[in-house]
Amino acid sequence: MASRPLVGLTTSVTFGSSPERAYVNAAYVRAVQAAGGAPVLLPPHLDEATRAALWTRLDALVLSGGGDVDPARFGEPPHAKVYEVSAERDELELGFTRRALDDGVPLLAICRGIQVLNIALGGTLYQDIPSEPGSAIDHSQKAPRHQSTHRVKVMGEGTRLGSVVGATELEVNSFHHQAIKRLGAGLREVAWAEDGIIEGVEMDGAHSFVLGVQWHPEDLIERDAAARALFAAVVDAARRRTR
Repeated sequence: MASRPLVGLTTSVTFGSSPERAYVNAAYVRAVQAAGGAPVLLPPHLDEATRAALWTRLDALVLSGGGDVDPARFGEPPHAKVYEVSAERDELELGFTRRALDDGVPLLAICRGIQVLNIALGGTLYQDIPSEPGSAIDHSQKAPRHQSTHRVKVMGEGTRLGSVVGATELEVNSFHHQAIKRLGAGLREVAWAEDGIIEGVEMDGAHSFVLGVQWHPEDLIERDAAARALFAAVVDAARRRTR
């Protein structure tokens, strides 16, 4: 039986409730397990010694969705619509992202995660899509999470994302009000919504497995082969790294 690589999975935190909690939607856990990985939850409350100890054991990293990153991380004052900023979560995720990039650890960044990846590499965000740049697409859908609501075009030829999903057009779900504005150093945009919002990025050249998507494939795996392929790809990359 093939080994199950350990896949670090970041979590959200509660705001304004007691007791304080760290949590992640179960869909992420199920998606990693279905792909053959063993998820290891990474709450923001871990101290540095614990983070360092865990990092030596992890074979891949998945950055989950959630609240907004503090705009100060990319040198801007906060927009009025910025919400659920957690300094602890920002610190943990940016730190683990930079470690993954430095150490060649496979990385899949989802929704907030693609934004964290971009910021870690010096990029910026649109802090509120309806305000700037504006869009006819509702990127924060009201439909159920498992329902796809808009189309994404994928650069097929010569891209890792195109190779993984095996398509140049996808129907995706959408739960975000922020998006990549200026790309971080070394990132390549490889998928877009019809309004031009960046929906997928990867690292240039022959860098180890680094993919970011703005939608939520964890909620689509039961009915969407491309969603399953994204998790299979990061787990496969982790398994190859451990050999």
